[in-house]
Amino acid sequence: MTIEITKKSVARWHEMLDTRDMNILNELLAEDVVFRSPVAFNPYPGKPVVTFILTNVIQIFENFTYHREFYSEDGLNVVLEFSANVGEKKLKGIDMIQFNEQGQMIDFEVMLRPKSGLEALAAKMGERIMQYQP
Repeated sequence: MTIEITKKSVARWHEMLDTRDMNILNELLAEDVVFRSPVAFNPYPGKPVVTFILTNVIQIFENFTYHREFYSEDGLNVVLEFSANVGEKKLKGIDMIQFNEQGQMIDFEVMLRPKSGLEALAAKMGERIMQYQP
């Protein structure tokens, strides 16, 4: 049953990206969600900051496309492979997302390559994160 709940949440995630309806994040993120950035050593805990980060990253990425999905046996973890551009820089990456039994995201970790794409994203996000006010 758990994998069906997770797959429903992943479908809502894709719907949010397609429609740009960021209000869907409110139902997808658990209050105690943690975001693990590819450019920061320390994780970002809590729904408000994770909402801010994901909302801004979605605005920065251009030509964002998911290619493949991988689910864990227990149905609580999914890895989504993607590609995108940040300006002229191309990047590939994965979102590693852990869900709770209710289908809410509790851990969201991003890994990116190559370094030039990661640096371009870090520069753009750095400007925006300085404006974050919890």
